[in-house]
Amino acid sequence: MNLTRTLIIGNSGSGKSWLAKRLAEHLQVPWIDLDLIHWVSDEHSIARPRAEALDMARVAASEEHWVIEGVYDWIVSELVEQATALIWLCLEDEDCVNNIRQREAKRDEDDELLMALLEWAGSYRTGEGSSGFAAHQRLFDGFSGSKLQLMSRAEVTAFVTPLTETPIL
Repeated sequence: MNLTRTLIIGNSGSGKSWLAKRLAEHLQVPWIDLDLIHWVSDEHSIARPRAEALDMARVAASEEHWVIEGVYDWIVSELVEQATALIWLCLEDEDCVNNIRQREAKRDEDDELLMALLEWAGSYRTGEGSSGFAAHQRLFDGFSGSKLQLMSRAEVTAFVTPLTETPIL
């Protein structure tokens, strides 16, 4: 699989950042988290203007090597032509919700942003949004390069472990 410019998509809580970090470290390439491009302030859910976010993403994708991960179909669809590989983390919604709960264990369970994220992750497969399951399925099906769909945390780990245990020469 040619991982020179890898896009990773999937539900919130699917492990995109976990995988992207490990791949980027192994490949010694930049890791771009689309949350940092989409949100001006994640803490307050202030979205960056769409045109500005797209410009930032395009600049990141113009580099020779990268790992870019995120849930945002409207950004990913602009970058997919530059990608050499597409990885879709397609875990069950319930697993993603549980991963978010574990990751955000220190946050107050009544936190409105956390509750909204949990609700969104729990409806990934049934939601009609541009960053849900159906949108990711279309991206994945239409991608002509190397692609991989991983359906569980165990599959994600099995994919990345041999890569990260092999030194780069």
